[in-house]
Amino acid sequence: MTSTNLQLGYIGTYTKGESKGIYSFTLDSEEGKITDIKAVATLENPTYLTLSNDKKYLYSVAKDGNSGGLSAYSITDNGELTPINNHLSEGSPPCHVSVDSKKRYVFSANYHKGTVESYLINPEDGSIQAASSIIQHEGSGPDPRQEKPHTHYAGLTPDEKYLAAVDLGTDSLTTYEVSEDGKLTKVQLLPLKAGSGPRHLVFHPNCKIAYIMTEFSSEVIVLRYHQESGKFTEEQYISTLPAEFKENNQGSAIHISADGRFVYAGNRGHNSIAVFSVNEETGGLSFLEHTSTEGDWPRDFELDPSGKYIVASNQESSNIVLFKRDENTGTLTLLHSDIKVPHPVCVKFLGN
Repeated sequence: MTSTNLQLGYIGTYTKGESKGIYSFTLDSEEGKITDIKAVATLENPTYLTLSNDKKYLYSVAKDGNSGGLSAYSITDNGELTPINNHLSEGSPPCHVSVDSKKRYVFSANYHKGTVESYLINPEDGSIQAASSIIQHEGSGPDPRQEKPHTHYAGLTPDEKYLAAVDLGTDSLTTYEVSEDGKLTKVQLLPLKAGSGPRHLVFHPNCKIAYIMTEFSSEVIVLRYHQESGKFTEEQYISTLPAEFKENNQGSAIHISADGRFVYAGNRGHNSIAVFSVNEETGGLSFLEHTSTEGDWPRDFELDPSGKYIVASNQESSNIVLFKRDENTGTLTLLHSDIKVPHPVCVKFLGN
């Protein structure tokens, strides 16, 4: 990107219908427009992506026939993707992938297998090496969809000493200590509300508070993170839905503004983004508004690097939506809703 007004983003998709794999797009933050949408990597079901802090590498969930795993790409100066390597094994692919800030490890969460996995990264070329740890979760929950573990998120704590793994199937948050060689050792298993279906987690910039989005109960859980021990405690549950809404809804993504003042949570079914203000002293949440995502099944969304825009992905209506974000009030204003991308799932900006 040659101009600071132009932000490069990537979209992971389900490769059904017309989708080819990973797409890129450009957000013009001065004009408030998204342009130049194009396929930049052809692979099966790259539903979740993550980018290295130095903007050199992209890691994606990948599927190849009856095998699943991760794919590594280098990012060229113009945003194109060059394949590095794949690390696949028999069975379903993971649903989440993350990378540490120093490009030492890649972590994945596998919904179907109920596993958390860690991999070393080759520092010379960014390639994914053999798994250092594969942890099998155990247990179930009261909902029929919780017949076994369904690990949905695995990401490092801000100090990068611990890995936080969210399990939708067992209503739990597990913390693992991460050794130099990528080995995972369990520190804490925190039970969460039975039947809530915890899905994704995001940390507050103060590193003391974390927020989990639940899929089944459509709530945000406010947690306090105890850095010295790597443990969490529950502080608050707050609904992401209007009280009168009784139809099917499944919570999706959760993100926080860079200044820590606002939390955003996605609703699939109600097809909205719920906006919350953050109490500066406690980290607790207060509901502000719902904003329609102008489509069906908003699987994910992301704040752009400037914090002035949000891009949301509607999986079932195959469109992405651009919102202007008021940095003072946290509220969203629709700019464009007719941007076509086939079956979009994950949105990431290269500058974030």
